[in-house]
Amino acid sequence: MRWLTQGLSSDLIVFFGGWAVGDGVLAAMPVTHDVLFVDDYRTVNLNLPDLSHYRETTLIAWSFGVAAYGHWWAEKGQDAHKFTRQIALCGSLDPVSLRKGIPPRIFKATRDGLSVESYQAFLSNSFGARQARTSIDLETRRAELDAVAARGAAPDPGFDRIWIASNDKIFPRANLERAWDGQPQAFVAAPHVPFASFDRWDGLWR
Repeated sequence: MRWLTQGLSSDLIVFFGGWAVGDGVLAAMPVTHDVLFVDDYRTVNLNLPDLSHYRETTLIAWSFGVAAYGHWWAEKGQDAHKFTRQIALCGSLDPVSLRKGIPPRIFKATRDGLSVESYQAFLSNSFGARQARTSIDLETRRAELDAVAARGAAPDPGFDRIWIASNDKIFPRANLERAWDGQPQAFVAAPHVPFASFDRWDGLWR
C-alpha cells in the first residue's frame, strides 16, 4: 500500500490494482484526486489509514484487485471504512474459474510457465500493445498467484458499477458477463488495462 498522490484533494481514490503491473497502469489518468494504491495480494491483511477527513472516498478495484478487495472487505472492510462508491473493472470475484474468471488451465499455465519472456507477453496482452521490457521478481509473483488461487472466490462487497473491457485478453469477456449477471454492467472498448479510454476519474462512475 502506498500513496501515489496525497494532500492534493479533499476527494480520495483507494485503488486495488492488478497482478505484477504496479501503478503504471494509471499513467493515463489525470492527477486530480489523492490516490492510495494497493497491490501484492500474497496477503490481503492490510489496515487502511484514517480516511475520515476526505469529502468523498471512491474504491476502485481492477483485475485481481476485485477479488482481493472482496476478501479484504469481508475480513476488515465492513468495519474499517464505508466508501462513497465502489467500482469494479475487468475482474471477477471468482478470479480462477472456468466460467466466471480466468480458466484454471490458463491460470495454471501462467503460473507454472512464468518467466521473463512469458511476463512480457502478459504485459502485451494486458495493454493491447507491445510493452517495454520490464523486470519481474518471478518467485514473489508466482507466490502471489498461488495465494490468489488458494483464497478462491470472494464475497460480494456490493459494487455500484462493473466495467467490462470488450478487448480483454486476460479475463474473457463472456466469463465476466456471467460473473456479473444481473448486476450493473458497463462496457468499454479497451484492452484489459482500460484507463487510456477515460479522460477523467469520475468517468468511471458518472
